[in-house]
Amino acid sequence: MSPKDERVRDFLSTRRAKITPDMAGLPTGSGVRRVPGLRREEVAILSGVSVDYYTRIEKGDLTGVSDEVLDAVARVLQMTDDETAYLYDLARAVRRPARARRRTRPSSILPQQAQLLIDSMSTTPVIAHNGCLDILAANPLGRALFSDIYDSPTRRSAVAPPNLASFVFLDPVAGEFYADLDDAADTTVRILRTQAASTPHDSRLTALVGELSTRSEDFRARWGAHDVGKHRAGSKTLHHREVGDLVLGFEELTLDSIPSITLSAYIAEPASATAERLQLLAALALTATPAQP
Repeated sequence: MSPKDERVRDFLSTRRAKITPDMAGLPTGSGVRRVPGLRREEVAILSGVSVDYYTRIEKGDLTGVSDEVLDAVARVLQMTDDETAYLYDLARAVRRPARARRRTRPSSILPQQAQLLIDSMSTTPVIAHNGCLDILAANPLGRALFSDIYDSPTRRSAVAPPNLASFVFLDPVAGEFYADLDDAADTTVRILRTQAASTPHDSRLTALVGELSTRSEDFRARWGAHDVGKHRAGSKTLHHREVGDLVLGFEELTLDSIPSITLSAYIAEPASATAERLQLLAALALTATPAQP
């Protein structure tokens, strides 16, 4: 029996529901449609495959499906680059499950050289996190900026890394820290969905998703939407309990030596109120840090 993956089924069906006939360049007709987006047969025709073949794909059976067909389906469903990459990750897991299980476990320790690098960025808050959104390290200003997360009761223990996803969905303080909590929640779920496809047998990620699904109805609803994506750059407003509102740009950086760990750097506009508040926060962090022997 051919291997099937319900994630493929759910992902393709939710993408199909988002594409209207008008978006696909099809006549809308005058009849009442029973589905919100394209029908399976419409996707099949536009992708250049038979209805039976596409139905098998959407049911999660990607055995023998060529990259050309995957590209055609992604094009018809108007997937983003991240969504297309996610589809290929799912296909890889279905086609070669044994190889997917043998993938190297993502690193959970920041090498000393990388820690020295982020420490040298003394005027910029920097945190290092893995695909599960565990904060593995930070420079002093990054630690000060995310102090609410370090102090959150969602942290499993004093020595466990704080987790951004747990904070967003399980800590009421998140609504005060993020000016746009809804956007933070959407972004968090998209990142975890993407990570789940690239490391499907990561026990830490499985446990995290299970806990959030059990404890947060909001997380369950967003997870069921099957939206994916990465968070590479942009801006966000954070509220720090000691210095006030901070309007920050951010850049995601990946080092070739540790591709499973991402560095997030937060940048203030020069001579802005945020830049002044970051200087104050840096001073507060310096006075709060005990001298090292």
